[in-house]
Amino acid sequence: MDNQYWQYLTDTLTEKDNLKLCRNEAKSFHKSHIVSDCFDTAMELYASEHFQIQDVAVFLLGYIAAERADALSFLRDTVSLNLSWKVQEVLAMAFGAFCKANGYEKSIPTMREWISSDNANNRRAVTEGLRIWTSRPFFKDYPERAIELIASLKDDESEYVRKSVGNSLRDISKKNPDLGGGRVDFIQCVHQRSMDC
Repeated sequence: MDNQYWQYLTDTLTEKDNLKLCRNEAKSFHKSHIVSDCFDTAMELYASEHFQIQDVAVFLLGYIAAERADALSFLRDTVSLNLSWKVQEVLAMAFGAFCKANGYEKSIPTMREWISSDNANNRRAVTEGLRIWTSRPFFKDYPERAIELIASLKDDESEYVRKSVGNSLRDISKKNPDLGGGRVDFIQCVHQRSMDC
């Protein structure tokens, strides 16, 4: 990565807290560079002391993770340990970008892997990153699959995860009020329990 680009990002992003600007910068870079350049640049950017530049890196990794397993692994194993809650928000969005590029149905095994993680940030990245679940291809046609995945975390030890679960399930109940078999009642019950924690 050339020093001019680094300076441009520093001048453009670090004085602001603008997630949209970070996402747009990552999209622009992704569209104009090959995957290996995106990965190498993301690795350099992630080393920045500025969370805004780290956000660009995390978005980039999400955009290429369907093509590079090491990008997905870096998100799961390294980014999930970042202490910045802002970076964790972007991790969720990056996971959503991976699932979109990879295909939602095809990504279910990865969702299950992350949901089973010992790291609450990984578990939350799944529930938060795919909101609103039933607006996504595959889950739009099979909302019960979304409910099954999300509800597996309803008793999670982390309040942070449980709140995301409750919000995700509430989104589904609002978008799908006609779900049969008591699913809407179940969703509302889980949401209420997650808020009572």
